[in-house]
Amino acid sequence: MSRPQPLSGFPELLPRQRIVEQQVVDHLRRAFELHGFANLQTRAVEPMDQLLRKGETSKEVYVLRRLQADDRDASDAELGLHFDLTVPFARYVLENAGKLNFPFRRYQIQPVWRGERPQGGRYREFWQADIDIVDLGELPAHYEVEVALVVADALKGLPLPKVRMHVNNRKLSQGFYQGLGIRDTEEALRIIDKLDKIGRDATAKLLIDGVDATPEQAEACLKLASISAEDSSFVDEIRALGVADPLLEEGLTELAAVVDAAAAAAPGFVVADMKIARGLDYYTGTVYEVFIEGEEHLGSVCSGGRYDKLASDGKNTYPGVGLSIGVSRLLVPLLQAGKLDATREVPTCVLVALNHEDDRPASNAIAQRLRARGIPVQVSPSAAKFGKQIKFADKRGIPFVLFTNDEGTQIKDIRSGDQATVDLDTWNPPAEDLHPRITAA
Repeated sequence: MSRPQPLSGFPELLPRQRIVEQQVVDHLRRAFELHGFANLQTRAVEPMDQLLRKGETSKEVYVLRRLQADDRDASDAELGLHFDLTVPFARYVLENAGKLNFPFRRYQIQPVWRGERPQGGRYREFWQADIDIVDLGELPAHYEVEVALVVADALKGLPLPKVRMHVNNRKLSQGFYQGLGIRDTEEALRIIDKLDKIGRDATAKLLIDGVDATPEQAEACLKLASISAEDSSFVDEIRALGVADPLLEEGLTELAAVVDAAAAAAPGFVVADMKIARGLDYYTGTVYEVFIEGEEHLGSVCSGGRYDKLASDGKNTYPGVGLSIGVSRLLVPLLQAGKLDATREVPTCVLVALNHEDDRPASNAIAQRLRARGIPVQVSPSAAKFGKQIKFADKRGIPFVLFTNDEGTQIKDIRSGDQATVDLDTWNPPAEDLHPRITAA
């Protein structure tokens, strides 16, 4: 059998990298639960007509024809792997609305699949961590502030490079374009969303060719996109451009409220940025994108926004607001560059050494006594010379080796060389050694 080759776009982590990923996921889970979000898990597949509700995504969906052919109970609709967690969540809300209490707060941490060209920070299979708040009929605007602060709280506890959240409001942008006289405001939003990728001149050309904007209208759109501020001073800058529209005023008011509240609760985390457009069709209010400072080429590592009509059954509408952290997009490049690591590659805190192979049952019993007190332990794989057993622990980053002899039970810290006789039922490792920790370069 020839040596297998890795598949691009499907990152597989080494054990110590996986420890980092697990700890980040656990940290996010705890942070979300501290803010009152309940956990959900939705199925991996959705009907294609549901997946395509967001707009230009048909080329991104992995269609599951084999599953459809084999499932005799399935409907005639094509099935595809979900490429995000928002559309499945909207479907879940509609199916279970009678069993949920609104406003409903949920988080999901699951893998998703997206058929796009693999490149730095972009993968075909990756993990996302989502939070959303939905309500029945109306969703108060204060939730648009809250989800931003939840993400700020979740990310600040991780040893990551500095990240910043850039926010805008779809009403603001669309109202500005309407005030200019541009008819196809949604297409204009999609074009502006490409500004960082294609540059100012190409964006202006697309506006002129794509939405029949005049050169003067295109220039005004680009002037709007150039405005950013860490406080609500952007309001006066936009009004100085001389464009008026009721929807623009509504968006200015909503965005100013988000930026001012975030500046007070999480100084330096949020910046108003008028070039953030989020080209997807269903956003209706605040939109968010989070970037690693100095690593903007990776794209946003967290994004989302307000949506009012994604979940609707014709009689009832369930507006919501949510944010999605791209766990893989955030971590994999940092892990591959050696900027994040774990203190060891196994959970084990203590290796129980073997004097002789006949001692294995007794060593297993010792290990079990420590495990009963929450200490991760494994027994040496063989009764080799103690130097080899210590080397076994050292290669894996296991900090302590336990020996038993005529003097009793002894614990050796193989990093410092210190060794002491201990009481097996009362000894505890230092808190920082009990579990692997994330380290940052």
